[in-house]
Amino acid sequence: MREPAEEPYWNTNVARHPGILRSVPEGCRDALDVGCGDGLLARKLAGRAKRVTGIDKSPDMIACAREAAAGDPQLTFVEGDFLTAELGCAEYDFVCSVTTIHHMDYEAALVRMRELLRPGGTLVVVGLAREASVTERAALIVAAPIVRITKVLRRAHGPQGMPVADPQMSYGQVRAAARRLLSGVRYRRHVLRRYSLTWEKPAR
Repeated sequence: MREPAEEPYWNTNVARHPGILRSVPEGCRDALDVGCGDGLLARKLAGRAKRVTGIDKSPDMIACAREAAAGDPQLTFVEGDFLTAELGCAEYDFVCSVTTIHHMDYEAALVRMRELLRPGGTLVVVGLAREASVTERAALIVAAPIVRITKVLRRAHGPQGMPVADPQMSYGQVRAAARRLLSGVRYRRHVLRRYSLTWEKPAR
């Protein structure tokens, strides 16, 4: 296993990386990072999986990811739309996605991630949603000072050119759809304006 490198930057997406890495199953052969951006998480996954594929729609992000990988044979980066791209490996032991799924058709993306997992594999999705209910808005108000202070103290920033989009689905809608499509999924709301889904595909 590789020694973890020093973080080149920190933001509220990178804050979720340790939990994602802890979810990688033992003996992971193939991992897929959906919306890999500059490949930071994919490079970390290479310490826990034999082969890692990152896919992203942005040509600039994929170029950055390939440059940072420096020809590492464990890492493959694919430029394309996750919903339609042909991926070299038909099944993965681990699939993850960080703050990307709201850029796509949410249900179609979850279904494809589910289908790409090998039986017994693990899926982790970290996402953004909008506050729609009174409870969700109250949670935002309570968390806002913590988020601002944490970002200032950690000097939050990320790679230049990262595509951004506002989430259209509420936290409630995200949770309901995930529970319908992924039986037994674990949903969690995080302080730094993120939610996570963790799901293990039933073994055959």
